[in-house]
Amino acid sequence: QGVRLTRTYGDSFPEAYKEDYPARTGAVDVGRTEALLDRAGADGEAISLSFYQPMDCAPGEARLKFYRIGPPLSLSRVLPMLSTMGVEVVDERPYELTGLPRPTYLYDFGLRHSRPIPAQVRELFQDAVAAVWHGLNEADGFNALVLAAGLTWRQATVLRAYAKYMRQGGTPFAQDYIEGALRGNVDITRYLVDYFEARFDPAEKDPQARAERTSALERSILRALEDVVSLDHDRILRSYLTIMGATLRTNYFQPAAGSNGPKPYISLKLEPSAIPDLPQPRPRFEIFVYSPRVEGVHLRFGAVARGGLRWSDRRDDFRTEVLGLVKAQMVKNAVIVPVGAKGGFFCKQLPDSSDRAAWLAEGVACYRTFISGLLDITDNLLEGTTVPPPDVVRHDGDDSYLVVAADKGTATFSDIANALAKDYGFWLGDAFASGGSVGYDHKAMGITARGAWESVKRHFREMGIDCQSEDVTCVGVGDMSGDVFGNGMLLSEHLKLVAAFDHRDIFLDPDPDPAVSWQERKRLFDLPRSSWQDYDKALISEGGGVWPRSAKSIPVAEPVRRALGLSPDVQRLTPAELMRAVLLADVDLLWNGGIGTYVKASSETHGDAGDKANDAIRVDGAELRCRAVGEGGNLGLTQRGRIEYAVAGCGGTGGRINTDFIDNSAGVDTSDHEVNIKILLDRAVRDGDLTLKQRNTLLASMTDDVARLVLRDNYEQNVALASAVLQAPQLLHVQEDWMRRLEKQGLLNRELEFLPSKKEVAARLERGGGLTAPELAVLLAYTKIALADELLTTELPDDPFLRLDLREYFPERMQQDYEPQMAAHPLRREIVVTQVVNDLVNGAGITYFHRLSGETGASAEELVRANFVAREIFGSRAFVDTVYSYDNRIDSETQLRMRVDMRTLVERASRWLVSNRRPPLDSEGTVENFRPGVEKLLESLPELLTGRTLTAFEARRARLNARGVPEELAVRAAVLTPAYALLTIVEIAQRSGGEADALEVGRLHFALGERLMTSSLVERIVALPRDDRWQTMARAALRDDLQAVHGALTGQVLESTDASLTVPERIAAWEERNRVLVERAVGTLEQICADDEADLARMSVGLRVVRKLAAVP
Repeated sequence: QGVRLTRTYGDSFPEAYKEDYPARTGAVDVGRTEALLDRAGADGEAISLSFYQPMDCAPGEARLKFYRIGPPLSLSRVLPMLSTMGVEVVDERPYELTGLPRPTYLYDFGLRHSRPIPAQVRELFQDAVAAVWHGLNEADGFNALVLAAGLTWRQATVLRAYAKYMRQGGTPFAQDYIEGALRGNVDITRYLVDYFEARFDPAEKDPQARAERTSALERSILRALEDVVSLDHDRILRSYLTIMGATLRTNYFQPAAGSNGPKPYISLKLEPSAIPDLPQPRPRFEIFVYSPRVEGVHLRFGAVARGGLRWSDRRDDFRTEVLGLVKAQMVKNAVIVPVGAKGGFFCKQLPDSSDRAAWLAEGVACYRTFISGLLDITDNLLEGTTVPPPDVVRHDGDDSYLVVAADKGTATFSDIANALAKDYGFWLGDAFASGGSVGYDHKAMGITARGAWESVKRHFREMGIDCQSEDVTCVGVGDMSGDVFGNGMLLSEHLKLVAAFDHRDIFLDPDPDPAVSWQERKRLFDLPRSSWQDYDKALISEGGGVWPRSAKSIPVAEPVRRALGLSPDVQRLTPAELMRAVLLADVDLLWNGGIGTYVKASSETHGDAGDKANDAIRVDGAELRCRAVGEGGNLGLTQRGRIEYAVAGCGGTGGRINTDFIDNSAGVDTSDHEVNIKILLDRAVRDGDLTLKQRNTLLASMTDDVARLVLRDNYEQNVALASAVLQAPQLLHVQEDWMRRLEKQGLLNRELEFLPSKKEVAARLERGGGLTAPELAVLLAYTKIALADELLTTELPDDPFLRLDLREYFPERMQQDYEPQMAAHPLRREIVVTQVVNDLVNGAGITYFHRLSGETGASAEELVRANFVAREIFGSRAFVDTVYSYDNRIDSETQLRMRVDMRTLVERASRWLVSNRRPPLDSEGTVENFRPGVEKLLESLPELLTGRTLTAFEARRARLNARGVPEELAVRAAVLTPAYALLTIVEIAQRSGGEADALEVGRLHFALGERLMTSSLVERIVALPRDDRWQTMARAALRDDLQAVHGALTGQVLESTDASLTVPERIAAWEERNRVLVERAVGTLEQICADDEADLARMSVGLRVVRKLAAVP
């Protein structure tokens, strides 16, 4: 061995080396070089370090040797690396070893530290520098803590990760200032590291010992903080303690796969509500992933939450970007099982984008790191049992639901995420990331655009236009290669797309032929990677064309001026001016299918829009002249911009618009169905009832069925919003009360959601205004969120009566064959609650729960159960479906009025059930008890009515006939107002022990009401003002009390008269026995009802008069 080494290295060291070092040192360096040659990687490169202090050096001096196999070191790389360790490089001795099989170098750097160098830091220093060299550690001031505080580089990395998180959370302190605070208070710095390790070291198995250790360390830190002089340092160090205390889990102690070394990234799961310095809103859970290559954050607003992961380009504030997106995701997800979540990651070492392959490869690698960081600290679920992740101490409960989706930059990454989930053995399998190769392709389905198009159709329907059969003009943002824009512009062959732009080109076709232009758009959509430049110019109408956005100016011909509503003197425009003109075009529809924010409010700055790239073309909501806006894309308008357009757009009359989270919710809805279907079918696969191939075939075959379910949700939400807008002025005071209640519960922040303040609400009440559609959309979503949270804690999801709601969540072909698996679905309760809440709020309205809980004191569970029972009893669903079937044949307002009439009936019946049945309501039993009698009475009701009630019914039917409602439907709708009495009638008939037929009781009930003028009194009560909560409650109480007294009188007549008599004879016989009281009562009621002016006092007197009659034995 000695001979070989002498032969190899005898002449390799330069003379300068021999002069600088003794032979003993040379022997050591040969040994290190030999060992390094054996460790060289596939690229033939390797490096080794030796940190030492010569015998004659000063206490603050040391030297560091680099042993290098491969190309020579670059000082520009090494010197910054060493300076971040807190040392000054005072000299360098480079040596090249010659005659060796590979290029070999030795460098010896002289180092100086401001303080004496501790004896025990040799390995720590070497490891820290090596970690930076190998990309496991960043070169910044945190590395100085190795010498200053005696930390390992991994311990310093923990502090760096928290600092990075603080920066994303909006701390005012720069990173170098945070580094300085830690270096200036090394005792506290060591305490903080000890505190972190005490909380999360899995080697400590005793929870009590862990708690005592962390409490003792916390006390020590707080005592030490009292001696910190700098207020800023105090704030920084306290922030560390707070955030570490709010950390629930970490992968810090997990070894890298296949080694005992650490993972090259750190994951921290946090509880944001325990971190007061974070901006609002604060999610329930947050995972921050840190590594030198990538940083990312995942925000979840509930245990069961989902949302996309985006590849962010915002290094310094990607959390702010994600937080803004998750706000929209929260309200968007109100229609699906999970609540809102969103994630984003920033790649810190991307190569130049000119090398597309390398650039994408680095992005994928960062995405894989981010996903791994999430999965590392997420529980698994095996055979229904929660399995915690290895080497992770949990300071929270079980948490196994983690679902992600594609977003900006990650559209094709779902298979990557699912492959990682498979590697981890994660229970969701390929349901972890929806939209993969075995999943629903949103672009192929066109589902996001189709969902948004339901909103567009609703907007035009309310204007009396069928956009599927009548030509409508349109401008848009996007191009035909895009999912949302491309699919959207193919959803009606009557679209006249006169102008559009994307990030490359501006398209103008001032007078298009709808059929020809549709075919050409279809060709572009089918063409891979098409742009507007691919549009056949021969098919473009006179004056139109396609121009690049890079053009200096663009000619504007007369047809274009006419189509866009420009003044005659406009001859040329810059691209930015032309795009503004497109946005402001006087057309029927503005369709947003692109990326960017193009409309703000006049009260907002461009900075408020948060999209600097489009500052030059952004317009104000009040300036928009289009009649309606369809938001296929996200964030196309600010919320204030939407509100301004709804109030003052379209020439000052207000335009039709919802919000992006209403319009484009079909995408998340489809993904949610995919995830829950896969969860169910994967259990069948595990049980051997289905092969994986059969599962995939079944999934694909149900694509259209899933689309129908999703689009039904979009349709229903649009109808719910339209109904809310119809009643907005009348219900504003109730909505204000509901917003206050949500605020008190900590569920709503008006300022964050751009809902009107109490002062603004008062001003709107004064002028008879209401909430706009965008505002109502937010309140609709928060109502669903609040109800879902409350109902999940009750027994309602377990009510057998709601089995149908669980089944109807899934495609029809699964409902028979997989019913047992549905009952065992791990998210069964969540699915039921989602179905119920959507159905309730869409059908009963935004304020149903708030109003009735205030009026009756009943819980959400009781009111929801009562509402669903009432719907079944009165056949609400079949009636509403019939009304929907007349879209574009009956005007929209008439349809909405009929729907509201059924809703009012169901609400009154719900109140009756809550007031007359003890909780918990036997749902199935109550339906079986009442439905047959109610169905029979409803069918015969026109024949049972008499007098003023009959006249009112006939007037309602005539009005409906005049509006084009077919006779059968008009009759069904016209009887809804008096049908509230049917529950009382059926109950009276049942109490008679079968002696009285329900029809006969009904005939008697309505005839008696006419004789005693209770029908007139009801009309006066209904006409009472509802200007505040108390007036509304008083009105409802009067109406319900009068109905109860009316029922009691009907029962009296039945019990006290001969059943063989006719109805008029029975009433006459009863009246004869109570002549004085009846005449006195009728006389008083005639006086009360003779005056058209109704007030609470007179109505109360009228009720008291009738009640006296009922009190007579």
